[in-house]
Amino acid sequence: MPSDKRQRVLVVDDTPENIEVLRQTLRDDYAVMAAIKGEKALNIARGPTPPDLILLDIMMPGMDGYEVCRRLKADPATRDIPVIFVTALNETGNEAQGLELGAADYIRKPFEPILVHARVHNHLELKRHRQELEDLVAERTRELVLTQDVTVEAMASLAEYRDPDTGGHIKRTQHYVRRLAEHLQHHPDYRDYLTADTIRLLYQSAPLHDIGKVAVPDKILLKPGRLTDDEFAIMKRHVEYGANALAVAEHGSHVTWFLSLAQDIILGHHEKWDGSGYPNGLAGDAIPIGGRLMALADVYDALISRRCYKEPFSHHHALEIIREGVGKHFDPQMAETMLEIADDFKQIAERYKDRA
Repeated sequence: MPSDKRQRVLVVDDTPENIEVLRQTLRDDYAVMAAIKGEKALNIARGPTPPDLILLDIMMPGMDGYEVCRRLKADPATRDIPVIFVTALNETGNEAQGLELGAADYIRKPFEPILVHARVHNHLELKRHRQELEDLVAERTRELVLTQDVTVEAMASLAEYRDPDTGGHIKRTQHYVRRLAEHLQHHPDYRDYLTADTIRLLYQSAPLHDIGKVAVPDKILLKPGRLTDDEFAIMKRHVEYGANALAVAEHGSHVTWFLSLAQDIILGHHEKWDGSGYPNGLAGDAIPIGGRLMALADVYDALISRRCYKEPFSHHHALEIIREGVGKHFDPQMAETMLEIADDFKQIAERYKDRA
């Protein structure tokens, strides 16, 4: 097997004779690198061709093996490289100390070449299997996320097809929600909830906020004039239709969390801070954060967009209406933050504006 394809083993020892013995033991099956100082070993491990495993002496001048191991395990770039201590030390506690630092194994001097070869082989095989498992999990996760994204887009498109006036509404509100969440991420009222993963899932699930409109009759959904009280009562049920559709689909922990966030958005985006919204008349912090985010995104976009029953308002006019709704319709802190980053909303609206 060509040396450039073989797994690489770094031998770190301040005694050249020990390095040579280990080189002779491993050279037929592995590409062997060497370092006689801890600093050099760290440079090799962090270099363009890092080792797959390190055989590390403990007692070395300057930086000893414990410190080398400690630095390797503290660095994300090198912490997954298995370290096997090779040492003549026999005092009680030395082995435990090395293992606590993250070493994978211990080999004592004078060592048996067969034993060294077997230990190296076993740990490299373990590392290979672990990597294959991680790659498999990563691939399955990518497939799940892709399937999820495609499914969400397809479902959201159903609602959009039912209401041709909405155009890019789904795409715009999705980006508004993410931008607003990012700006609130470090606020003390939201930082525990708005983690990077949660923001990503909110962004992915936001397009489902009006999925329930597929169950609303056309004569109501597409009516150009004002809805009657009875018609509006039917229109309001779109949030329940959407939430119920997702409830049927819940299964698996990751998917359940994703669908839970989507349901929060669906059921919460027509609730109002003062309790006058629907479907449940929730008020204040009882409204899910995802619903509060979408309320601002949805209202702003509805105001600046042309609908069958109205002409678009200007960006400035839309902001005035939102400002009037602070503490009544909208979460005060979220609304103030949205007004602070209003230019970002305007840019998103322009980027994804409806095309004739």
